[in-house]
Amino acid sequence: MVGEPVLEVRHLNSYYEEGRSILGRKGKRRQVLHDVSFQIARGEIVGLVGESGCGKTTLSRTILGMIGDYEGEIIHHSQRPQMVFQDPYSSLNPARTIGWILEEPLRVQGKLSAGERKEAVARMLTRIGLDPGYASRRPQELSGGQRQRVSIASAVITRPGLVIADEPVSALDVTIQAQILELLVELKKEYDLSYLFISHDLNVVYQICSRVLVMKDGVIVEQNTADQIFDHPQHPYTRQLLAAAE
Repeated sequence: MVGEPVLEVRHLNSYYEEGRSILGRKGKRRQVLHDVSFQIARGEIVGLVGESGCGKTTLSRTILGMIGDYEGEIIHHSQRPQMVFQDPYSSLNPARTIGWILEEPLRVQGKLSAGERKEAVARMLTRIGLDPGYASRRPQELSGGQRQRVSIASAVITRPGLVIADEPVSALDVTIQAQILELLVELKKEYDLSYLFISHDLNVVYQICSRVLVMKDGVIVEQNTADQIFDHPQHPYTRQLLAAAE
């Protein structure tokens, strides 16, 4: 890995509470992540792979501050990371216009005037391949690929150092997948972004990621460059995932 870190995760153990009763009695505390450590450098795309239920989403939610019950260190070297979700149909507020959705992160950030925010939204719409007139539309008026473009724009419009992309193309057809991946790479270069790219599709991971973390049962069992992971996997579980992908 080269370059300064944008994120450092050190010896992370994360927990969920299971079975809280309707009367509010505490449930059982279950450990999901076990001694997870890794870094992401500025400008790097790091893939996170593993079967469903292995802890990938728990890791992303803990990094984002959505899970507070953890031990270890999460060190951010830029502003708070932003998220691109898997399902563009449910991640955008159907009651709001596209312009409002894109402007909201800028309102929260509080650095721009109302006029400057409108201009930033128009520029961002153009950048993601949509006419600025789309600002007046609502999510249900857009296709799945267009919605995911808006989701990505909402995540990057404040220029965060890190974006967590959780299965960002799995709900799209193959042709649209390629367009969205190309957009992510272009925005990374233009805005000096880093990505934690979560996916079950190893072919997509190989296309876009420079390094890969392999997770099983809440443990990072292997991490290396994408070429090393795919050409010379060391852990039996990594070899199992690659064999299944073939």
